Amino acid sequence: MGVPGSLPLIREAGPDDLPAILRITNDAIENTDALWITTPFTLEQRRQWFEDRLVKGYPVLVAVDTAGEVAGYGSYGSFRAYEGYARTVEHSVYVASSHQRRGVGNSLLHALINHARDAGFHVMVAGITADNAASVAMHDEFGFRNCGTLPQVGRKRGRWLDLLFMTLCLDDFPTMEKDFS
Repeated sequence: MGVPGSLPLIREAGPDDLPAILRITNDAIENTDALWITTPFTLEQRRQWFEDRLVKGYPVLVAVDTAGEVAGYGSYGSFRAYEGYARTVEHSVYVASSHQRRGVGNSLLHALINHARDAGFHVMVAGITADNAASVAMHDEFGFRNCGTLPQVGRKRGRWLDLLFMTLCLDDFPTMEKDFS
């Protein structure tokens, strides 16, 4: 958890944040199994993703440290394209390697949960690489339920990866602010 008083500012991302979002994303692609792709994104691809999110009414939030540096970002979007899933969203949170284990991910996830609940969504889904213990623990802390693992459905760096699904019923998430200290 973060040190009291040192939690990042969470705000809506703007176009000027895209280079930092790109760096964080490409670092995750190149150095982790969090994203099951191997080709880094271009700035134009991240710009298109950002614009698509905004057009659809989905948030892109950034965590900014005391020096004004983007420490992480998070967003959510459609879980599935069909109307039966219209009140379910799937989210992503990525934290710069230099800012991990400082409460940045928790702050972003909390803000995304509040945003989704306030927007009238019912369930938030997390799709997590099953051996990502830090992400699983963070989602556990927020009350996400383990809903099952799909074994060996992904592949990266010559290894098969398992996908863990976790869900949170947003109607059950408390309205009060969470203390991350």
